[in-house]
Amino acid sequence: MEEAMNIDEIKEILPHRYPFLLVDKILEVEPGEKIVGLKNVTTNEEFFNGHFPGHPIMPGVLIVEAMAQVAGIGLLTTVDNPEEKVPYFGRINDARFRKPVKPGDQLIMEIEVAKLRGRMGKVEAKALVDGEVVTEATLTCFIQDK
Repeated sequence: MEEAMNIDEIKEILPHRYPFLLVDKILEVEPGEKIVGLKNVTTNEEFFNGHFPGHPIMPGVLIVEAMAQVAGIGLLTTVDNPEEKVPYFGRINDARFRKPVKPGDQLIMEIEVAKLRGRMGKVEAKALVDGEVVTEATLTCFIQDK
């Protein structure tokens, strides 16, 4: 899969920064339809210091946040002047955590748009490691002016 957006391009439109930027690249974009993003989970992530010592796993809430960031980028691709907008969470439904995400994993977030109306979008989000679903949720996001 070819890179559709690198980290510098992501930073042009997404306001998140270290340590809260949880997307390393966008692999695929079909505006208004689908977006696929990638997060390399390294042993150097700060959250592993406390979650959990001796048994590091990525907190589920951060996996959901990573999926939401990819969804936000996807929604931003549907508006004019995305660098002047910011994506926000509206709702999280039906979150399921199927397997732990550990240091060294590559998290692939697949986001399918279920409904898009104006600046509001409802998406079906999945996070996968090695082709297996580790987390899934329905997310509602909206776009605001900065």
